Amino acid sequence: MYLKHFGLTETPFSITPDTSFYFASHSYQEGLNTLLFAILSGEGFIKITGEVGTGKTLLCRKLMSSLDASFKVAYVPNPYLEPHSLLMTLAQELGITVATDVTQHALLTALTHGLLDFARNDIKVVVCLDEVQAMPIETLEALRLLSNLETEKRKLLQVVIFGQPELEVKLNHASIRQLKQRITFEYQLDRLSHDEMQYYLNHRLIIAGYQGSRIFSSAALTLLYFKSKGVPRLVNILAHKSLLAAYGKGKHQVGFSDVFAAITDTRSIESTWRKLRLNSFTLSVFLSVCGSAFLAFPK
Repeated sequence: MYLKHFGLTETPFSITPDTSFYFASHSYQEGLNTLLFAILSGEGFIKITGEVGTGKTLLCRKLMSSLDASFKVAYVPNPYLEPHSLLMTLAQELGITVATDVTQHALLTALTHGLLDFARNDIKVVVCLDEVQAMPIETLEALRLLSNLETEKRKLLQVVIFGQPELEVKLNHASIRQLKQRITFEYQLDRLSHDEMQYYLNHRLIIAGYQGSRIFSSAALTLLYFKSKGVPRLVNILAHKSLLAAYGKGKHQVGFSDVFAAITDTRSIESTWRKLRLNSFTLSVFLSVCGSAFLAFPK
């Protein structure tokens, strides 16, 4: 492994959502601020959307770690559940004891009493659901009905839903139009800009213990951004493989050829040279940015 070679204490570009590596890009910080403001305001439904790999799960975990002891959080990472199973999962997450063979009516009663107990103790309940685009329509409706529970002052339950852009299609379904109307705050995560990606890479390397000079050359950064398009998950995958390529050559800096090797080893990313047809203007701009690093690359 390359950790000792680059003076690292841990892998800097794991794709596992780890809040210790959280990078406050413009989009991430706006998304987190939106979530915190909405939750502190006591709003019922909040929605966060983003393309695959843009960091929705990491943002969800960052939100949960940002809430203090006055909040009780139920996290449901796999919402592909029928209504009864979702309610059972929420009861377990909230520490509400129910029998495994409980009826739907008894389960709702137990949840209601549990939520009222939290309210009496001035504890706010937040439910975070990830990948909600996969949630069945009838389960979303059951969640909406549960969110109807409230005291004279506030909701007994706040719901934050995270999903891919196709979640919008599901929310347009006529049977859950009431749920869509209850989404009072929403935000769409964006990809990293070129400059943000450079700061992102440096940030993760420093967190992982790196103390040396710049690892990624300018040409390497240009190619890395060109192929990842600023999607954090793809940036992590290519950066990790690029470090492996440089390590294999005994180098302490990642160059254009190392990123190119990472790209050709990643089937989820089409090779620029084989799959992407560039017009002459785009190609000339790309070559001028990459400069001699591209021209010297072995054919």
